[in-house]
Amino acid sequence: MSKPKVFVTRAIPEKGFAIVRDFCDVDLWPEELPPGRDELLKRVRGIDGLLCLLTDKIDGEVMDEAGLHLKVISNHAVGFDNIDVPAATARKIPVGNTPDVLTDATADFAFALLLAVARRIPESERYVKAGNWKTWGPMTFLGVDIKGATLGLVGFGRIGKAVARRALGFEMRVIYYDPSEKKPSSDLKATRVDFETLLRESDFISLHTPLTPDTRYLIDSEALSKMKPNAVLVNTARGPIVEPEALYEALKEKRIFGAGLDVTDPEPLPLGNPLLTLDNVIIVPHVASASTSSRAQMSWMAAQNLVAGLKGERLPNCVNPQVYAQK
Repeated sequence: MSKPKVFVTRAIPEKGFAIVRDFCDVDLWPEELPPGRDELLKRVRGIDGLLCLLTDKIDGEVMDEAGLHLKVISNHAVGFDNIDVPAATARKIPVGNTPDVLTDATADFAFALLLAVARRIPESERYVKAGNWKTWGPMTFLGVDIKGATLGLVGFGRIGKAVARRALGFEMRVIYYDPSEKKPSSDLKATRVDFETLLRESDFISLHTPLTPDTRYLIDSEALSKMKPNAVLVNTARGPIVEPEALYEALKEKRIFGAGLDVTDPEPLPLGNPLLTLDNVIIVPHVASASTSSRAQMSWMAAQNLVAGLKGERLPNCVNPQVYAQK
């Protein structure tokens, strides 16, 4: 019996890819950069399953180009804003993601950015490598204190809570804003506040909310104007939650102390982007989840979703479970 045909939009860790390769007839995109639109539309024709990444825009056109054989879309990511989920639901196609697997790796990295910006670590390292370190100085690279500071978390899901737990070790006061939370959490020493209070009282603000129409450019010029002048902003969620032009102006004019960005808008950030000219921002290439074990487990979960969908079984992690009620 012939194997189901699938398109995998880029190489993934072997832990998951071995499962896909064993069960499927795999068409793997071999390049480092994702397939372009025309190539994506070409490669999906006649496939039974699609394993894609957050860099791939999977909309109704892609689904229709794939045709009626398309049984499942498995996203190699926790977030799924790259997929038109309503379009998939309308076509009775289950969509899978990889929740929770990246929680600790991302929380670790968010805190790493917080520490690095607060204590100006990359900036001072560049200073040394440029040959500018001549002596110790009492005013050299003064940063902001972390112990006892107030950490504001925008979004209090798995990752937000994991960051909160790390903050307790630094004796930080933790507050959070999460309008989607149905019942305030009682298992952590964190206080729920409104957005205005969080902006006004936080020394550090870390973003852990999905990208939705309500959160797009949530951190805009108005929000930045309400933050403390010593505040540090950290974004390991999605780039468009922060308005880049507004952030640039706030950092350039030193209306906030600094920022640490794992994600940007656009992504990747072009070399001519003015944010790259500033010393008080750290920008890294979307690597918060890039630990070996986390990425391997993500690939395994994505493969499990893909294979389950191809077998006609319920996906272990499905973002549109209503498709099963339609069948």
